Amino acid sequence: MFSITVRDHIMIAHSFRGEVFGPAQRLHGATFLVDATFRREQLDDDNIVVDIGLATQELGAVVGELNYRNLDNEPDFAGINTSTEFLAKVIADRLAERIHKGALGEGARGLAGITVTLHESHVAWASYERAL
Repeated sequence: MFSITVRDHIMIAHSFRGEVFGPAQRLHGATFLVDATFRREQLDDDNIVVDIGLATQELGAVVGELNYRNLDNEPDFAGINTSTEFLAKVIADRLAERIHKGALGEGARGLAGITVTLHESHVAWASYERAL
C-alpha cells in the first residue's frame, strides 16, 4: 500500500460534558496538529498517490472551517462532545466528500482510504481511518 501524508493545524475552543472529562468540562482551548494520510494499492498513471498540492489545499480548506471556532457554538456540533477522536472523523469525512466530488482530481478516485490523525501534544494523539 502506498501513502502520502499532508499536514496542517487547527486551534479551537470547546468544553465537554461528563465526569470522565474532569476539568475539561470547562471551556478550554486546544491546538491540534492535523495529518491526513491518503492510501492506494497502486500508483496512478503519473506514479503518485495523489496530487500533494491539492491534498494540502483541501486539508487546509477543511480545517479552515473549524479553525478559531468555539465548537460549542457551532450548530453541527450541538450537544456533542467534540473529542479528538470525534474531530478526526469529522475531518476525514469532510475530506472524503471533497474527494468524491473531484476536488483532488480524477486520479484521486483510485484512493483506497484515508486516515486523519489529530496530535493533541507530543505524547497523545487520536486517529480515524476510513475507506474511500
